[in-house]
Amino acid sequence: MKKAIYQNNTVDLAYLCPERLQSLYENGKKGELSCLHCKSPVKLYLGIQEEPHFYHISKTETNCNDFIKESSAPIAVHPQEDSYVEQGGFRIPKSRAIIKEQQAAAAAFAKSRPIAGNPPHIEKSSASISSPPNYLSELNSSGVTLDGQQLLAASAIDGPVLLVSGAGSGKTRVLTVRTAFMITELGIDPRSIMLVTFTVKAAKEMKERLLSYPQVDPSAVQKIVSGTFHSIFFKILIHHEPAKWRRDLLLSRDWERQAILQKAGRELELDEKEFAYDQALQQIGLWKNTLIFPNDVKPETEWEETCKILYERYEEHKQQTGSYDFDDMLVGCHNLFRDNPLLLERYQNRFSYFLIDEFQDINKVQYELILSLSRKNRNVCVVGDDDQSIYSFRGSDPSFIQNFPSDFPGAKVIKLTENYRSSHEIVATANRIIKRNQNRLSKAMRAQHNFGAPPMLFYPYDEEQEATMIVTDIQEKIAEGARPGDFAVLYRTHSMSRAMFERLAVSNLPFRIESDAESFYNRRIVKGMLAFLRLSLDPDDPKAVSEIISALFLKQSVLQEIKAQSILQDCNLIEAFSFIKTAHAFQQKKLKALPKQIQSLRSLSPIVALEVIEKELGYQEFVKKRGNEGNIEKGSDDVRDLKVAAKRFETIAAFLEHADHMRAMNSEVKQLSKHFSDAIQLTTIHRAKGLEYKNVYVLGVVDGGLPHDYSLEALRKGDSSALEEERRLLYVAMTRAETELYLSVPQTRRGKTAHQSRLLKL
Repeated sequence: MKKAIYQNNTVDLAYLCPERLQSLYENGKKGELSCLHCKSPVKLYLGIQEEPHFYHISKTETNCNDFIKESSAPIAVHPQEDSYVEQGGFRIPKSRAIIKEQQAAAAAFAKSRPIAGNPPHIEKSSASISSPPNYLSELNSSGVTLDGQQLLAASAIDGPVLLVSGAGSGKTRVLTVRTAFMITELGIDPRSIMLVTFTVKAAKEMKERLLSYPQVDPSAVQKIVSGTFHSIFFKILIHHEPAKWRRDLLLSRDWERQAILQKAGRELELDEKEFAYDQALQQIGLWKNTLIFPNDVKPETEWEETCKILYERYEEHKQQTGSYDFDDMLVGCHNLFRDNPLLLERYQNRFSYFLIDEFQDINKVQYELILSLSRKNRNVCVVGDDDQSIYSFRGSDPSFIQNFPSDFPGAKVIKLTENYRSSHEIVATANRIIKRNQNRLSKAMRAQHNFGAPPMLFYPYDEEQEATMIVTDIQEKIAEGARPGDFAVLYRTHSMSRAMFERLAVSNLPFRIESDAESFYNRRIVKGMLAFLRLSLDPDDPKAVSEIISALFLKQSVLQEIKAQSILQDCNLIEAFSFIKTAHAFQQKKLKALPKQIQSLRSLSPIVALEVIEKELGYQEFVKKRGNEGNIEKGSDDVRDLKVAAKRFETIAAFLEHADHMRAMNSEVKQLSKHFSDAIQLTTIHRAKGLEYKNVYVLGVVDGGLPHDYSLEALRKGDSSALEEERRLLYVAMTRAETELYLSVPQTRRGKTAHQSRLLKL
């Protein structure tokens, strides 16, 4: 049905702007919509598979739809005149009912559509070995099958080897079979093999697989030196310099490292509530992993200049206390080998074979370590895919894998191009997207099966509608027999998950989110704006007062003076601001007007109140000056996200209650999800790398979302490398899907018109 009754008026979807659909959907959930014919409750369908329509909550009514189709024109609703009212000294537009009849048809709801133009699926046999070695033949007969390319990769043992392993190509199987082949058929001493992975989980999985293969001696597997870069090279350090690298000297927690920076920051008079120390730590880590030390840093911005000073103080503190962090493990081992050539030679003789997983994620210090250790024997096998190099913020660079043949002359290059994970339609679409990157090794993946529909583009109006459509689609699939664990919702940054989290939190569907994903309402800029709203309802909230002090360009030390003035003047904390003395007349004037301005907010709707805070109370100026330092997400983006969230609420009290509830839910979900064995996964694309799901939804595939704004800014300055990494990021997201892939292209993002991602140009 396309028509229903809301507040005694007819709503006709043919005349309804797409931006009104979400609020109408909420009305239906509250039981405020009814059938035009039988007057029983109806809801609005808002999903991916079908266009929006009304449907009966009870399935007993069968003739209503036919009646409505035959009914006459929609009941006329007299439009309200646009007008303004004065509230709290501000000129506010009157609200308009969503059922206002349009003089002309509203912009049509954009239908979901499949991506077309993929070539047909053609089964091809891959390269093969006429007579594979005995052990590999035995593995094949025992059920551990390898295709021709994989057999070539598993049996190419001597000399440098680059295995270009595309998404879903079975690289873990190749690495473990190769290792088993080396210690069984070739009789290579397992103690001479170094197997490096990027996660502890991957190292454990490889050992478990090895132990499941025939003829593999468990004692031999235990002798292989395997683990992450940090674990392997840290063992070398504590063996040779045990006093210097005592475990009790390790700064293992983020708060410990951040506390060192904060101490240095206080000397520089940095505001702890304003300065992004977590981002500064990330910047210091990036410099260190690329072997750039304090004296080598050449700051390009004021932010980097500050980070350089903090970097210097950070290293001085560690030197004075004898402490070290995780990055020091690799740098320390690099320096140990550099300063002790004889020791390096001992390890070059000790290790004859190196197997390096996820080589596209390697950084400079890791590359230099492998380069120096393997210089004598040159038996280095690296496995990776430059199309999946997405960690530049940690120092990784696709050039390391791309330059491997030149850094290791005579290297064999074997390409694993059979995809065993995703359907042909997904693989073919991903191929078409990634081939637009100029800086990549030439290859094209081929799917082994064609069981799945083409990737689907869908076009929600905004983030709220996007989340609703996805949850509806998941619920439909679960009703048809799918499991919650079959689904993943992927996004570029955590801030993009806000609406999705909120919709799932009230859906009764089990879901997980990363333990380090903070609640949107705990973000620094968001908390500041919410504090103004809280003070409009409770002018004696000391925590909220503390949150707005920075936004007023005051130091946190003023808080004690405000509390003192509230006692001396017998007034609330907000009124106490007017008694604060500053060195600037304009600031003094602003503080005197502040109590009345904050008090006036309580009569406004949340969205209007946020506009007032931003533009009339100066928050926009604060965000512009201090909201973006070192962070990929701009403070102004948080403001726009908050306004999108606020649109759904009529009162400030209701909005604040929602924010507090979602903040509590964030903690609760993290605790509960530990007990879920079967749950929907909410995660960033970076965290999803290496994982796979039957159904994948990718949020915000628009310019500014994916690709991110910062890459577009770099492109405008002539640097295309960041945009190419964003394309690799989309490629990784798409190739997580096995059978169904949905790409969301919102019509608006953060309250502004959005445009389909340039990455989708095929």
